[in-house]
Amino acid sequence: MAQLFFFFFSAMILGSAVVAITAPNLIYSALALLVTLIHVAGIYVLLSAEFVAAVQIIVYAGAILVLYLFVLMIFSEHQGQQALHASYPVGVFLGLVVLAEMLMVYWGTGAASDGGTLAPPVWAKAGNTQAIGVLLYTKYLFPFEIASIILLVAMVGAITLGKRSHKAKEVAGANGSSNGHETIAAPISRVAVEHRQEETPRV
Repeated sequence: MAQLFFFFFSAMILGSAVVAITAPNLIYSALALLVTLIHVAGIYVLLSAEFVAAVQIIVYAGAILVLYLFVLMIFSEHQGQQALHASYPVGVFLGLVVLAEMLMVYWGTGAASDGGTLAPPVWAKAGNTQAIGVLLYTKYLFPFEIASIILLVAMVGAITLGKRSHKAKEVAGANGSSNGHETIAAPISRVAVEHRQEETPRV
């Protein structure tokens, strides 16, 4: 049964990946990418990597794909482009190179002979998610905290830069409006002075 699901997920991944590359409509391409990411998560479940499967769906199929859709909707004027880019032979060549490297790693690590059981024994006892949590908060606690601090600094920096640019736009808009009022008020005052000079009687 596991092999049946594996071949099904693999066929869906390959088919949806081809559709994502060759679809002329960018929205259809993004939806095909969503199908690809979901079935990749299914492969992770078959490999007893439930945590990685959950991250695959939450991060990639959720947040990143939504970001892609926002970008596609903003640049919707490019919907009529050709399905295949002019440099697609280079992409095909690089894809074949990556596939060859993956096969070399697969056969070189002995995963083909032992059935692909590369997980440590502790994972079989405690479970994938629990084992990752134990390693993350014991052995790799310091790198985890450093990564969280770096992400926090990046988030605060992005918010600060966004506020500065917003304030600069407000100041520029205020200066532009005040200059506009001055340029409008100057001719009006000049006309009023000339009108008063005409009304004053000459001696």
